[in-house]
Amino acid sequence: MNVDEGRMHLRAGQMLNDLGGAASVAMVRIGDALGLYKTIHEKGSMTCDELAAAANVHPRYLREWPAHQTASNYLSYDAATQKFSLSPEQAMFFAIEDSPVAMMGAFDGVAVWVQAQTRVHEAFRNGDGIDWGDHGPCLFCAVARFFRPGYLNKLIQNWLPALDGVVPKLRDGARVADVGCGHGWSTVFMAQAFPQSRFIGYDFHSGSVEAAKAHAGEHSVTNVEFHVGTAKEYPGSDFDFVTFFDCLHDMGDPAGAAAHVKQSLKPDGNWMIVEPMAGDRMEDNMNPIGRIYYAASTLICVPTSLPQEVGAALGAQAGKAKLREVISAGGFSNIRRATATPFNMVLEARA
Repeated sequence: MNVDEGRMHLRAGQMLNDLGGAASVAMVRIGDALGLYKTIHEKGSMTCDELAAAANVHPRYLREWPAHQTASNYLSYDAATQKFSLSPEQAMFFAIEDSPVAMMGAFDGVAVWVQAQTRVHEAFRNGDGIDWGDHGPCLFCAVARFFRPGYLNKLIQNWLPALDGVVPKLRDGARVADVGCGHGWSTVFMAQAFPQSRFIGYDFHSGSVEAAKAHAGEHSVTNVEFHVGTAKEYPGSDFDFVTFFDCLHDMGDPAGAAAHVKQSLKPDGNWMIVEPMAGDRMEDNMNPIGRIYYAASTLICVPTSLPQEVGAALGAQAGKAKLREVISAGGFSNIRRATATPFNMVLEARA
């Protein structure tokens, strides 16, 4: 066997980076859970002992943590003062929950994916699915936390204005169904922005519906309600606007869901479908985001879809062409990509 030494060293470097990233998941989550990032962000540069005292943690246990974080370029370090700090850019990722690039939810999500490995391993052999509700509560919290920054920073400001006539409807007072609402952040943000409209969030997972109700209560939002309901059975035929946030590809019968959306909308209604960013061909998705989404699709999305109804299992990298096919099968003829971010594409469908 002839080995190219240069290529082997390049691959070794990639493997070390990958292993370092994998090892970072636990370390980042410890820092988040103990409030270490926020303590540094709020108090400024600190020595290890100062951080231990401020965060009320054991100084010897803490000593390894900032060293790892510095090696990962997650913290900054001044050797002269032996102090650790967060640059403004680092803080955006690790310490500021409302930042558009807050990534703690992604680290939480990867931890859940690892937990799913054993069951998915078996599913590879027997073809079984894994119900969404069987993944454990950490999955639902991680998903909500991961998508919340995008909804907070893009939904009202960019996504809704990109749709055809939706913002005026919402300002005047519209009836809106947010289907697959999860923990309800998308619903709550829209309800806060458009107090004249009425928002109803539906999700088939009862635990998520209870969390959504709690979030609405915490934010004193009164023009919203949440109910357990599926995408093919939620009630109503007079909605001005229906939204699906990052959920169509998880459904067992997405074409059936599309057909139900159509009958639930008024004739001039709009359907917004937010889905993971993806190209139509696998080779279009050979990039860092596609890499992450293919892992999520393997461990969560496909196993969730397979046991439902027809088990369409679109996967998290379905792409616009496949999504358009599904939406068209539901009776929509006017479908377009309204806008996009590095993580999401925003589709609009009208009859």
